[in-house]
Amino acid sequence: MLRKRPQVGTVAVVAHRRKSLGGGLDELRRLLADEGVEELLWYEVPKSKKAPKKVRKALKEGARLLLVWGGDGMVQRCVDAAAGSKVTVGIIPAGTANMFAGNLGIPEDLPEAVRIAFHGRDRKLDLGKVNGEHFAVMAGVGFDAEMIKDADRGLKDRMGRAAYFWTGLRHVRGELVPMKIKVDGTKWFEGEASCVLFGNVGTITGGIEAFDDARPDDGWLEVGVTTAKGPIQWARTLGRMSVSRSDSSPFVRMTRARKITVKLGAPMAYELDGGAKGTVTELRAEVVPGGLTLRVPEPDGPEAQDAPG
Repeated sequence: MLRKRPQVGTVAVVAHRRKSLGGGLDELRRLLADEGVEELLWYEVPKSKKAPKKVRKALKEGARLLLVWGGDGMVQRCVDAAAGSKVTVGIIPAGTANMFAGNLGIPEDLPEAVRIAFHGRDRKLDLGKVNGEHFAVMAGVGFDAEMIKDADRGLKDRMGRAAYFWTGLRHVRGELVPMKIKVDGTKWFEGEASCVLFGNVGTITGGIEAFDDARPDDGWLEVGVTTAKGPIQWARTLGRMSVSRSDSSPFVRMTRARKITVKLGAPMAYELDGGAKGTVTELRAEVVPGGLTLRVPEPDGPEAQDAPG
């Protein structure tokens, strides 16, 4: 049996009060008491955009462990505020998709997520940064962002993960837009495309395995551009991604880079970690190596010795 961590120091909870997992926030309080937490900072917010202010307050109060209760949008906002600090982050995946937690093996199980937050191992992870804001999972412009923007309009609350599929069907007829993409200062793509994605991990919105080689601690961002247009080409693209490597599709081109610039021929919506962010004509993305310390599960089995730190 794993021993409890002695002297965990000040623990802060930043919780999206509209999200739920297990027995809810009351159960979380009980589990924290069971862990022997004595110095607890507790913040609840009605929406994720109010979370960064609470994270900064927690850091100023000396929090050593920051527990984020919510979905990927909540995690993204908190990670953006905590990036580069000395705080260790634990995720309590209480959202719709929970992509970041899922990629790292943190289950949608409240007692187990809390156990990992206190007794897991610390792992230094990369972050991405787009137009000055950090993300943990992915960023996208075009088809992907339009799909997410529509899902955010109340559909996620009513339909859960199915909202992404439903809104995706509505956008497969979207127009291609002229784009110029540079990776690490070199021209990489110039032409018409429907979507550009930056990935820090492999599995993205809707459970799609988009970036087969992605690792959140390798110092790189994965970059993908899609030229698919219309239902038939999108069906071929998504079908190929579900049974093979994403870059095996004739409508997908992929690489990796540390810095990426995207110039668009027309304004397009963009998103970070599944949250709509607005409309732009240019994106500047970069990797932030080791930008976050996250508490993750201990590796199991013979591969544990080779697991990345």
